Amino acid sequence: MVAQTPAERALARSHSTADGQVTFNISDLSVDHYPDRTATLTYRLTVVRQGHQDERWEFTLPWDDKSFVDVLTSPAPEPDRLGQLVHLVHSLMEEWWDTKGFNRQSAKMGRRLP
Repeated sequence: MVAQTPAERALARSHSTADGQVTFNISDLSVDHYPDRTATLTYRLTVVRQGHQDERWEFTLPWDDKSFVDVLTSPAPEPDRLGQLVHLVHSLMEEWWDTKGFNRQSAKMGRRLP
């Protein structure tokens, strides 16, 4: 995993849901930056749930919130803003996981890996 900025390193850390029922083990994160100041975060991860087989996924999160560009690219982002960004991305990942089975938009964001 090649994570360059502090934000990329923070976003590439594995995490669990608040209730501890689902763990997202991140094996890779790539961040593609675009001239219009948007980005795409592409994760390779394993989802671990007690009583279920582990599932490997690729999850792609388009990021068009330009207010966080400085956090994504800074060599020393403000800690509070970095924490906000990480929280937002984790929340969106959890929402994708919870809704991918019945929400077409969410389903398009993920691809199950063998």
